[in-house]
Amino acid sequence: MKILVLHGPNLNLLGTREPDVYGSMTLNDINEKMVALGRELGAEVTCLQSNHEGALIDALHDARAWAAGVVFNPGGYTHTSVALRDAVSAIQTPVVEVHLSNVYAREEFRHTSLISAVCKGRVTGFGWRSYELGLRGLIDIIRT
Repeated sequence: MKILVLHGPNLNLLGTREPDVYGSMTLNDINEKMVALGRELGAEVTCLQSNHEGALIDALHDARAWAAGVVFNPGGYTHTSVALRDAVSAIQTPVVEVHLSNVYAREEFRHTSLISAVCKGRVTGFGWRSYELGLRGLIDIIRT
């Protein structure tokens, strides 16, 4: 089983960007944890990050050919991108949306996700563990 963990804009700055909101773990730290957890759960995890909407769409389209599912943190595009929403819907591959922070405890514009409605689930507010919970949930969905 192959899984894509896809990170959106500004997540390359984790560890230094607003650590009080996003924590002190780097993106590389999270990726290492996801690869190790995937191995433990019988899945091969590939991690990608881009600050560019089109590159994220391309990654989703490509995943259709090789991934059983996607764990996706769309970052700020969560609230603005109809194109990413349409890409998630179009690939017909299970996607779990994840967010490090509790978006509902933040600015009101962050309370709306254009992407959630086409995802199998959403995990928000558990820091780096949102990725862990998302991966566990996704693998369970795929297996059942």
